[in-house]
Amino acid sequence: MKNRKGWADLYAFEVTRAEQTPLFHQLYQQLRSAILSRRLRPGTKLPSTRELASQLGVSRSAAVAAYEQLFAEGYTSSRHGSGTYISSDLPEPIDGNAPRRKKPVAGATSNAAKMQSIGDFVDVTVQSDERPFNLGRTLVDDRTVELWRKLNARAIRSLSASHLGYSDPRGTIELRKTICDYLQAARAVRCDPEQIVVTTGTQHAIDLVIRVLPGPEREVWVEDPGYPLTRQALIAAGAKVLPVPVDGQGIDVGAGIRSAPNARAVFVTPSHQFPTGVVLSMARRLELLAWAREKGAWIVEDDYASEFRYGGRPLASLQGLDEGERVIYIGTLNKALFPGLRMGYAVVPRALLRAFVAARYLMDRQPSTLSQAVVAAFMEEGHFAAHIRRMRLLYRDQRDVLVAALKNRLGADVTVDAPDQGMHLVAYTRRGLSDIAIERSGRQHGVIVRAMSRLHVAAAPRSALVLGFSGYPRQTIIPTVERLAQVIEGQPKPSPRAPARLRTPQGE
Repeated sequence: MKNRKGWADLYAFEVTRAEQTPLFHQLYQQLRSAILSRRLRPGTKLPSTRELASQLGVSRSAAVAAYEQLFAEGYTSSRHGSGTYISSDLPEPIDGNAPRRKKPVAGATSNAAKMQSIGDFVDVTVQSDERPFNLGRTLVDDRTVELWRKLNARAIRSLSASHLGYSDPRGTIELRKTICDYLQAARAVRCDPEQIVVTTGTQHAIDLVIRVLPGPEREVWVEDPGYPLTRQALIAAGAKVLPVPVDGQGIDVGAGIRSAPNARAVFVTPSHQFPTGVVLSMARRLELLAWAREKGAWIVEDDYASEFRYGGRPLASLQGLDEGERVIYIGTLNKALFPGLRMGYAVVPRALLRAFVAARYLMDRQPSTLSQAVVAAFMEEGHFAAHIRRMRLLYRDQRDVLVAALKNRLGADVTVDAPDQGMHLVAYTRRGLSDIAIERSGRQHGVIVRAMSRLHVAAAPRSALVLGFSGYPRQTIIPTVERLAQVIEGQPKPSPRAPARLRTPQGE
């Protein structure tokens, strides 16, 4: 029988009910390890889920769940009527035993950026606009509100000595242990509590990264299109920002290497690229890790909406594949809970940890111990997981309502698909409509949409609308789509000889 040698490796797997790790996850982890180490070669046909389950003595549902996760993350492909195969486009394995570079990490740098100009390209009022369909909106139901009140009251009643003085700049050990356990279980992150640094959110973490990365004379890759505040923070700090195009597989690593092979860092959103929503393919992930290891570069993984995946289990992090500690992993609780919380985290490679903690200390000394106590209790007592489950169902419903309304009312003007993850969707415009004109006119009619063409830097822009769907009750979505339809229907049709202009002059 073909590929029998590879199958023998599968049947040698050990899964046990004595472990706390679910059987499907044990099987998934061992399959992933065999694929990455090349014990299972690209193109190898896997046994059926029924046969594998029978050989290992597990339920077929466990085998199916493991296969589904591997497929979602790009390790395998499915051929109709033929079966499941190891993806053939995975690059050569990364040598986990290769000696690590001993290059000393430079101290925290202080790039005296020309901050006087930052107000020219950062509109600090945009994010606070609560009108549909602005981005980053969240909902907190009555159950979470009541629990939050009780936990806050408990923390204040206790008011132990730990809350009355200075504490660890990284955050309390209780919260760091809780975050570490959560990331290991939910995102397959490789970490220990010592590597966790509590921040006020993603922007704070990115600012800390910019302060500690060595070599101000070298380039930094960013996704194009990408998250504008990351690029703007880098520009404000004086970095040489290199936009790298994004396609259907995520950031084009090859293009980045050709343009700036010796860049010192890359900022990516691999699990749900902002704004397009594409997932960084497994081949690109391994290519990116190999480049970072070879060049001694750093990968900053912004995992901004990992909790909200609607089409299966959360995808494993890029950091979890990293054998060389080249990935700085960034996450936030402000989107998982509510923006007013102001709490996030970074998982910092040991080589950068001392500089990172020093920068965090110099910035604002430490996070609030009272807030950390509340969050730690909320997570440890199981309320966080329950809240995420409820919000995931709610946001999925809001996504579906918005997609249906857009298709029903604007099917001739936009193309939209329901994203598998995240808190926003992209509606690509048709018939030459200008997303910038729609954005501007929509605001005047009480509708907030983002023009995606503004988020391109060097790549050819596409006219599309970025709409947040999370945090908006069902009853507000359909009337707002109606107002958006009126805005779009009122747009002039471009002349065939004068295509719609997607870019605007600087400052417009």
